[in-house]
Amino acid sequence: MEGLCSLVSEISKTCKLLLAIVIFLRKQWIFMLLNFFPKFLTEVIDNTLNPDFVRKFIMDYFFEERENLRFDFYDVDSKSPNLSKHDFLGQMFCTLGEIVGSQGSRLEKSIVGIPGKKCGTVIVTAEELGCCRDSVLMQFCANKLDKKDFFGKSDPFLVFHRSNEDGSFTICHKTEVIKNTLNPVWQAFKISVRALCNGDYDRHDFIGEFTTSYRELSRGQSQFNVYEVINPKKKGKKKKYVNSGTVTLLSFLIETEVSFLDYIKGGYVIVNLILTSTGNPSQPTSLHYMNPYQLNAYGMALKAVGEIIQDYDSDKMFPALGFGARLPPDGRVSHEFALNGNPQNPYCHGIDGVMEAYYRSLKSVQLYGPTNFAPVINHVARYAASVKDGSQYFVLLIITDGVISDMAQTKESIVNASKLPMSIIIVGVGPAEFDAMEELDGDVVRISSRGKFAERDIVQFVPFRDYIDRSGNHVLSMARLAKDVLAEIPEQFLSYMRVRGIKPLPAPPPYTPPIHVLQTQI
Repeated sequence: MEGLCSLVSEISKTCKLLLAIVIFLRKQWIFMLLNFFPKFLTEVIDNTLNPDFVRKFIMDYFFEERENLRFDFYDVDSKSPNLSKHDFLGQMFCTLGEIVGSQGSRLEKSIVGIPGKKCGTVIVTAEELGCCRDSVLMQFCANKLDKKDFFGKSDPFLVFHRSNEDGSFTICHKTEVIKNTLNPVWQAFKISVRALCNGDYDRHDFIGEFTTSYRELSRGQSQFNVYEVINPKKKGKKKKYVNSGTVTLLSFLIETEVSFLDYIKGGYVIVNLILTSTGNPSQPTSLHYMNPYQLNAYGMALKAVGEIIQDYDSDKMFPALGFGARLPPDGRVSHEFALNGNPQNPYCHGIDGVMEAYYRSLKSVQLYGPTNFAPVINHVARYAASVKDGSQYFVLLIITDGVISDMAQTKESIVNASKLPMSIIIVGVGPAEFDAMEELDGDVVRISSRGKFAERDIVQFVPFRDYIDRSGNHVLSMARLAKDVLAEIPEQFLSYMRVRGIKPLPAPPPYTPPIHVLQTQI
């Protein structure tokens, strides 16, 4: 049986991706409230028409979630904490993604809220905290471990646990197994400071454990990082028990890696939105049914994903295509047509423009099978093949009822596309079986075609029905869908950049508030 040497390591607590928000305000406003949960207040700056607020707000950031922000502005008239006692000067609405996705993570937006009055502008900048980007390269060896196998020595490996706030421990890394030895030397491994791995509950023979801390490990190879491995049960039974061997830290190197946000500051993401299904949009049983009171399944999936990812596109112009339909005037079947009816310019402005083009197309085309994915994947791949410098990354969203007619060609297209700067999101709608879609998602088995495997996993599939709120809350359903379907995009983006050795483009210089000279006349 395999031996287990458990390392309990207090490598900080859960480290989330955080942003520091720095607020600058132009025009004549003096005081500002960031109305978010929990509420944040800036400092008060007296007697100025051009205040530059210094106080930073630290917030959790998640690419896959839509995080709405509201900034309220007030002129302080007294020391009262009641906002109604102060003059309201306007407000600004945005999402955290808008700030992060703006060039240089710097968003400038007009203040609104007082009809007929120009309320000025606010500049908000975001900065990623450096501690969230650290990773650690470590290597360990052990000496004179306990013998556990009847016909051999032991097959030891290390399991690292991190401490949680409630005192429990969660597995975050496991080394390789080294067969038949009591003096193993494990390979060096890299682990993100914020990384968290799923637990492994397989049963093994327990050799022993020891505890350490991130601060102790950061000393590197020294006398302080030679640890006695203790087996509590053995220690309690044997009076002369010393230890079950020792583990030695051979190396410890802290590296600060470039992050997804480093690339976003200098580049942008382009989204392609694709639709497919069959049915009559005028019939309630159709997945494309145009209900005047609520979005259909396709509309909800489009809005859920599109509203978040549009924040990372610089010009908000999306090529929106459809496939699997008969087109006017001759009724020819197309697997690659512009939703807005303009094949020379299929771009729509923002997710609202895509939604409008989608509903307009339902009135002019006849949805028709078969459903072929390969043509649209190849369409986006042609765009991606022309831009390999990291300045653009393509995200293809396919919304489908699950019926796919060209599986072999689609698999080949995905394998070829895995070398390009693109990801593919597939959202399944309706009650169909999605076995074919699961095969395209390479989470379990990497997709292959003609004996050739995909260079990296670029497909994420989810069935929408798994995220529908039972109480009928469509907003909650859409939020759940977006969170899961977009979660893998940052890592897929980074995997392409790392493999190609592409560094982030230079970010624009930080914003410097203008110097205002006070002029007086004597």
